[in-house]
Amino acid sequence: MVSAQPPNFSWVDLGEVAGLAVPRMTAHYQYLLNNGIKHLVTLSEHKPPYYDTCPDLTLHHIRIHDFCAPTFGQIKRFLSIVEEANARGEGVAVRCMRGFGRTGTMLACYLVKSWKISGIDAINVIRIIRRGSIEIREQEPIVVQLYQQNKI
Repeated sequence: MVSAQPPNFSWVDLGEVAGLAVPRMTAHYQYLLNNGIKHLVTLSEHKPPYYDTCPDLTLHHIRIHDFCAPTFGQIKRFLSIVEEANARGEGVAVRCMRGFGRTGTMLACYLVKSWKISGIDAINVIRIIRRGSIEIREQEPIVVQLYQQNKI
């Protein structure tokens, strides 16, 4: 089957977790599978198009409104999906519409937990790896609080 790199795709931890924008073709899902990603976490209100064309890819839906920050419960759910998948040697990709705001926020939370770095450092790293990430001010405090309050 043909594969094509999804829009705004990048690894944050090679083989573990990646971010992307909404996949729009079956070839995007095939690319994820070909690169060891078995789980796609969608943060948008709606499921992505053609997600059911690759049955080997498990879709997890955590609805976060556009331009909003996730709750601690949503962050914990995302982190547990990543932890369980990675324990089985399976990669995880996370996406929202363009792959910046909600996606960047969740990826920064992942770095707080996995790299054991502060929220500010995690935000800075994500913004280096994925330019334009964590788009609005309201998304920054949740990452900082996650670290400060040791919510993970």
